[in-house]
Amino acid sequence: MIEDRFIIILTCETLLKHAEQIVFSVINDQKSFYFSAIQYTFIMVKPNLWLNKCFQLENSANFVKMAVYVHPITEKNMDKNPTSNNNQSSVIAPRKSEADVSRILSWMPGLYTLLHYRKEWLKHDIIAGLVLTTVLIPVGIAYAVAAGIPGIYGLYASIVPILAYAIFGPSRFIVVGPDSALAGIIFAIITPLAAGDPERLLALAGMLAITSGLICILAGIARLGFITELLSKPIRYGFVNGIALVVLISQLPALLGISIGKETIFEQVSDIAKAIFTGNIHWPSTSIGLGALVIILLLKKSKRLPAALIALLVSMPVAYFFKQANMEVEVLGSLPQGLPSFSIPFIQSDDFIPLLLGGAIIALISFSETSILSRAYAIKTNSYVNPNKEVIGLGAANLAAGFFQGFPVSSSASRTPVAESAGAKTLLSSVVGAIMICLLLVFAPDLLSLLPNAALAAVVIASMLGMFEITDLKRIYKIQRWEFWLSMICFAGVAIFGILPGIGIAIGIAILEFLWDGWRPHFAILGRVDQLKGYHDISRHPSARLIPGLVLFRWDAPLFFANAELFHQSVLDIISKTPYPVNRLVVTSEPVTSIDITSADMLVELDDQLKEAGIELCFAEMKDPVKDKIKRFGLSGRFGNERFFPTVGQAVSQYISAFNIEWIDWENRKNNHNP
Repeated sequence: MIEDRFIIILTCETLLKHAEQIVFSVINDQKSFYFSAIQYTFIMVKPNLWLNKCFQLENSANFVKMAVYVHPITEKNMDKNPTSNNNQSSVIAPRKSEADVSRILSWMPGLYTLLHYRKEWLKHDIIAGLVLTTVLIPVGIAYAVAAGIPGIYGLYASIVPILAYAIFGPSRFIVVGPDSALAGIIFAIITPLAAGDPERLLALAGMLAITSGLICILAGIARLGFITELLSKPIRYGFVNGIALVVLISQLPALLGISIGKETIFEQVSDIAKAIFTGNIHWPSTSIGLGALVIILLLKKSKRLPAALIALLVSMPVAYFFKQANMEVEVLGSLPQGLPSFSIPFIQSDDFIPLLLGGAIIALISFSETSILSRAYAIKTNSYVNPNKEVIGLGAANLAAGFFQGFPVSSSASRTPVAESAGAKTLLSSVVGAIMICLLLVFAPDLLSLLPNAALAAVVIASMLGMFEITDLKRIYKIQRWEFWLSMICFAGVAIFGILPGIGIAIGIAILEFLWDGWRPHFAILGRVDQLKGYHDISRHPSARLIPGLVLFRWDAPLFFANAELFHQSVLDIISKTPYPVNRLVVTSEPVTSIDITSADMLVELDDQLKEAGIELCFAEMKDPVKDKIKRFGLSGRFGNERFFPTVGQAVSQYISAFNIEWIDWENRKNNHNP
């Protein structure tokens, strides 16, 4: 009898790091498993052997959390004797068709979910999809307007991208679509290039989505999912706060029913303030906009009520009333009937570089948001989402948006919780929302014709108010003030110079922050502290004893071109200030994670200088990859094995023995007193 195959989904990151090693170890030991490439999913024949292997790991019982799906397999042509070698090999090796399916499903996680869809999920996904629709429609239109694009294209961007992510996205909850954080960036990139041409504006928006989508897919294939970690939290706060301010101010004229020029942010604020204080605002539009904003803010905390939809529904009869009273209010107007069609956006050659840079920025920001959101839901559901698969799914959604009359999309931190709280089980809930938008565009395109622009501006402004991060910045100000000011510089750069220059400032600050930590790292002289094992920084332990003639020098950073000269000068300064003649300097190298050719040449120069002074240069606890680099640089002849010690303690013991130093360690004194 053939045993059932189990699909074990490992959700613990600690075990995931060793999962592949465990699988192949079991293959070698028991010949009873085969590995499937569906992310971190393992297809197995004898789960008991697997579990025994897992729990042999130290403390693994505290880490393992598993979701098990049982899939019985019957094969008529297989021998029922499980001990037969031939039959065993046929069980171990998947058939070609199975391997092909595994490869396909590894790139399309949504299909894998569909193949294993449970009937009891359907009701929950349909209900969640209907609830989600009430948010997708108003937000999609509002964010399109904020990006400088007609509202209909916000609905287009809420259809095909959702379907694409449902196939290629690994997360079961993420809802993609027009995003508030991207709206201001899209506006800043495409509006100057379009120069008032509406058709060119749409082509630029579509090509921007295609560019960002291709970058995401290439990043996922190259396994560059880690790039979202390149921007620190304070810099990200400053950047997002700056975008929120820029977009908020850009929506105030629509809220107040006035028109202003495309000036700097200070001129915009000045013009808006003058209009308010002189009473030159459009009061019907202002009353609708402020009323909608109040409704949204009051209902925002409710998980059951769609605040944006309620505000827009209330505003439409008010707009109709003003129209009947001959007080015209700008409204959305009739939407084109029909679904988005496939089209290839054509751009000019001069647009390529700005769109490439803009696409890279949008890819970085949208994936950062998606990564944070998917990790949050992965933790909540005890699951695991591969970041590289996530960025590929996001790229597929953007490609779909670009080729189907949309613009760049991202995950939504506001719509995703709506679907999840409404009981969504899979991304089918998002698909239901997309289908409902299709029905609206086909059968009722005039339903939203009286939607006031002021109310749409209120939706965007409410979203921007929610983007501001102030509470955590207060915490950062208290515990790390210089990082707080980095955030403020980034915020000012985006707000004053614009989004694109501000992004350049943010990335520049991130690079400088990284280089500064390695450029001027901490270093220390180590000594022996009584009753405390190991060797410790003498500046923190003034009572530490120094071994005569030996300097233990710890460098707390990689050695590279930016800090090589500081390392060199610091060693010479320490030796010159040492109160006794130095025989040997040992670099305790555990914190040194890398070395480049500049710092390697510096070590050669330092070694020559120390040799002339009768001082030996040695290393302790250096990592093997760093040693390998030293050998690759051709320095193995100069720095032989006798110069390297596995531990600081062994380096000290060898020095004391070689130079016949009188030294009694506190542990030796303790052992001598014991009977």
